[in-house]
Amino acid sequence: MPPIEIGPSRPVGAVQVKTICADTGQVETTKTSTPASAAPKIETSDAVKGGAAPIDSERVATIRKAIDEGRYPVIPTRIADAMIAAGMLLRSPQ
Repeated sequence: MPPIEIGPSRPVGAVQVKTICADTGQVETTKTSTPASAAPKIETSDAVKGGAAPIDSERVATIRKAIDEGRYPVIPTRIADAMIAAGMLLRSPQ
């Protein structure tokens, strides 16, 4: 399962509150705002950071060169099958 990334909290703007007076039935509108300092602070640990992906740059360069020269067989059905299989692996519980 990929790590869940938690970003900074979003600022909260003004909130419009409508109340109905029980005696008169009139709607009263008030605006309130939450100061940015009241927003909760969120910290992330190093455990949720994914780090660098394991990529073999030399192998990627070799494959790209072979594709450019027309020596690498690009078979769309095999590519599609591999993408579907990778998606299924990512969704399955481990």
